[in-house]
Amino acid sequence: MPLSDPAPLPDVFFSDDGPVRHLHLDSIWIQGSMRMDAPQVLVHQYIQRMMAWLLFVEPGSVPKRRAMQLGLGAGSLTKFCSKVLRMRSTAIEINPKVLVACRGWFKLPPDNARMQVVLADAAKEIVDPKWRGAVDALQVDLYDHDAAAPVLDSEAFYGDCRRLLAAEGCMTVNLFGRSSSYARSVEKIAAAFGRDAIWPFKATREGNTVVLAQRQPSRPPRTLLVERAAMIEQQWGLPAAQWVRVLKPLVA
Repeated sequence: MPLSDPAPLPDVFFSDDGPVRHLHLDSIWIQGSMRMDAPQVLVHQYIQRMMAWLLFVEPGSVPKRRAMQLGLGAGSLTKFCSKVLRMRSTAIEINPKVLVACRGWFKLPPDNARMQVVLADAAKEIVDPKWRGAVDALQVDLYDHDAAAPVLDSEAFYGDCRRLLAAEGCMTVNLFGRSSSYARSVEKIAAAFGRDAIWPFKATREGNTVVLAQRQPSRPPRTLLVERAAMIEQQWGLPAAQWVRVLKPLVA
């Protein structure tokens, strides 16, 4: 019996709400946003929290590090990491229509020496040996057009994510969806990374919960986190002091 054809990839469109442009995939659900007068600003609170890995590294080392985004969205994290933080940044995106939309409507620049977009299935791409141990900041935001649950959300997948990370590397994951279970997802992440490596945020008003997982668990003193948060706010305008107040280790 021949294999069935894969489901068609959703079409992409945008909507404008005052100064903010939103990306949609065949539904009303927002898959990413951009301020049209400030394209590199991170609009949503959960997207800002995807940068919380910055608390766990020396700020001066950031431009020497590599970021990877699984799911391009509106290109916000890819632009921020490459253009604002000056990091090497690679986004993995399965839908070529999303890339076209980001380049046409969301001011994502063409590939260059510091930034590239790979059109591929993230689950297959991240097991390529060339990525193993090469990523310092892994940002996972993989949803279909219904935004019902993460597309990839298994212990095996999170194990592959952990193998991507360098020694000081961190993964941040956006957990959101009407039919997803936050508790089950956290248990899968913990099974792959270890419970002492997990730092969950509280949910945002919109229902997004960002979970951070370290390649190697650590417990930086609060004084260091507060100091780094002040530097992050000063250098990059992110609300890092708020992160320190609401980001807690899963295992105290």
